[in-house]
This record gives sequence, C-alpha cells and structure tokens, in this order.
Amino acid sequence: MFKIYWTELQENEATALFKDFTGDGLTDALQFAELLRKRRREGEDIRHVVLSSENPNSVGEPGVAAPSPSYSWKKRR
Repeated sequence: MFKIYWTELQENEATALFKDFTGDGLTDALQFAELLRKRRREGEDIRHVVLSSENPNSVGEPGVAAPSPSYSWKKRR
C-alpha cells in the first residue's frame, strides 16, 4: 500500500492532502508525486510531497520494541 501526502497553500492557509494507491500501484504513486512536483515548478504553492509505504503483511508492528526479559545480549569482539 502506498500513500502520497502533500500540502497546498491557498490564501495563506495550508491544507494537508493525501491520495491512496494499491499495493501494486507504485508506478502510479510515483507518477502522481511527479505530477505534484511539476505543478509546483509551474508556480502552484504545493509543498512537502512525500511517498509513504506500508507492508500489510508485516509480521509485527513497525518501530522498535523492548526485548523480552529472557533476551541476553553480549558484545563479542
């Protein structure tokens, strides 16, 4: 799954926007991001164009978690 986030400024007010793309829609997402960047180059006040991805089949939650109490790590040289 992919998502494009961007901000548009109109009359000194920022509006945060996003658009979803399917898991096999990376090409479409990249093309849409490039379209937003093209609009910015042409003078529209568009900022913070970002592509984000998420793997729905991930085994665990994203990020770092504390290890279990039974985990023992030792530095080895």
